Amino acid sequence: MAAKVSSNSKAFQPDSDVHITFEDQQKINNFAKLNARLEDLKVELEQNKNDLKQLEEAKDEIELFDEDEQIWSLIGEVFLGNDLSGTQQYLTETQEKTKLEIKDIEHKCADIQEKMSGLKAQLYHRFGNNISLEGDD
Repeated sequence: MAAKVSSNSKAFQPDSDVHITFEDQQKINNFAKLNARLEDLKVELEQNKNDLKQLEEAKDEIELFDEDEQIWSLIGEVFLGNDLSGTQQYLTETQEKTKLEIKDIEHKCADIQEKMSGLKAQLYHRFGNNISLEGDD
């Protein structure tokens, strides 16, 4: 069966001269899955960066508190009280954990982008301008 994936209409055109094999379809599907995963990771990365910023702001804010003052923190759905040094230690540990999560997500994104680049090269080599892949930067 011959098919063409148009870059303008992205419509299936059965009368074209490009033949899509099962292997080609698997590569296209794999690219789409990787692209969806990459978008999910980008959202997660942005959330972690926002969390890190909030942690930094919280650390700066509690420096103004007295040493013996009780500091209440919302953890999950519960407020927990702690002294200044305990709260600072908790915030520092949480910051480090968040930084590690950010690095892990960035590494996963780089791996996915590398795989997507390989698939893009193969698919564009095979189909040329007859295919338009999402996630094209």
